[in-house]
Amino acid sequence: MSNETILIVDDEPDMLRLLERILTTRGGYRVIKDSDPYSALETLKKTKVNAIVVDLKMPGMNGIQFIQEAKTIQPDVEALVITAYGTIESAVEAVKKGAFDYITKPFKKERLLIALSRALEWRRILAENRSLKEVIGEQEEHLGIIGNSEAICRVRRLIAQVAPTGATVLITGSSGTGKELVAQAIHRLSPRRNKRFISINCAAIPESVLESELFGYVRGAFTGAWKDRRGLIEEAQGGTLFLDEIGDMPMAVQAKLLRLLDQGEYRPLGSNELKKSDVRIIAATNKNLDEAVAHKTFREDLYYRLKVFHIHVPDLDEHKEDIPVLSQFFLKKYANIHGKTVKSISPEALRLLLSRTWPGNVRELAHAIERAVIMSPGVVLETKDFFPEQGLQKPDSDTPPKEPILDQPDTKELSFILSLPFKDAKNHIIRWFHKIYITSLLKRCSGNVSQAAEIAGIQRQYLHQIMKEEGIQAHTFRSRDASDMD
Repeated sequence: MSNETILIVDDEPDMLRLLERILTTRGGYRVIKDSDPYSALETLKKTKVNAIVVDLKMPGMNGIQFIQEAKTIQPDVEALVITAYGTIESAVEAVKKGAFDYITKPFKKERLLIALSRALEWRRILAENRSLKEVIGEQEEHLGIIGNSEAICRVRRLIAQVAPTGATVLITGSSGTGKELVAQAIHRLSPRRNKRFISINCAAIPESVLESELFGYVRGAFTGAWKDRRGLIEEAQGGTLFLDEIGDMPMAVQAKLLRLLDQGEYRPLGSNELKKSDVRIIAATNKNLDEAVAHKTFREDLYYRLKVFHIHVPDLDEHKEDIPVLSQFFLKKYANIHGKTVKSISPEALRLLLSRTWPGNVRELAHAIERAVIMSPGVVLETKDFFPEQGLQKPDSDTPPKEPILDQPDTKELSFILSLPFKDAKNHIIRWFHKIYITSLLKRCSGNVSQAAEIAGIQRQYLHQIMKEEGIQAHTFRSRDASDMD
């Protein structure tokens, strides 16, 4: 018998009895039950409990209100919300307002018991460390979320809020903003921090390979499957699986991921056996998933299941006040890596960094600092260390340099595009953008695909894929540059 006490609050007698039976016979917990939320609050004033399981929809006081009132009485208590599928958005709101997790009806006993176990484990961690603030204070310098702006402080606050829960997290933001760093920070501050953090880029792997990488396969599942292989979901058991570029996940794989999130189970390729999973999913994308849902390239039910808790990472141009501290951080990091004696950045060089735009975001700034550290012969980074080729372009004045304007489609082509249905018109515009952007990038990099992919902040394989679709060949730019030099 567990020494932990659970308070159950539900206005439906049958559900109250079911929850009590599961928690006592299967979980071994001591249970206090009440069908009246107001009476349950009075109980909390007299009796210490370790966790609460509460129904979302109750007469007089809903589950969210109950949790907020309960935490004023016992601030360290954790709560799970029970909800019907139709009230999923309210359940997500409950997590934001203080619930540890939510359980959708109908639910499996294991789902409830696992969620409750996680809530209690986190409560024990907080008790050992006295407060989440102390935990963050000990690890903040290792999280990589650098900056003092309000935008970055908000990201850190959201990380601290969601890390201890079992909630799925969706991280959005442009390429190079540090979405994976946010995911790693959530993992390191979570009860799963002693288990594995595994990352996979959904955009860089073909559909058939992605499915087998995630779910694994059994011998004979396909040609070349000579033996059983564990998937990343199994490899990450007890830990965190980070799905980068989730917006590029094929629809067939999306369906299997949804089952994993809803049921906590999955089926390896070629197998008739369902496997149980205990893994936290954190997903990230630089795409607009609302548009993807509207165009039916991304499942709406999966979108809302992923977006239990949303963190948006801002572009660097939205928090330029962090450039000085970021620059010093990267300077110290790369000076140590490359064995350089560089200690600081000159005011002129810092003004240069602040004066330009950063389409590649923090990743681009980091690369610029690393290159300058390598180029610098002294202890102070000067503007000349960011020159010549592939470095920062020096502004002619204090005015930030203007970004080049891409050639627009001609009038005839534009008229044709505007006559098309929305989806077809969008595809034409995207192809135009790909052609102009990639062509310009490869010309700038003299046909070096790896360097172009790095500047663009995308995977090299993905860049090759776009080039193949648009008929762009890298050697064309190498020969062109050579002839120009002659």
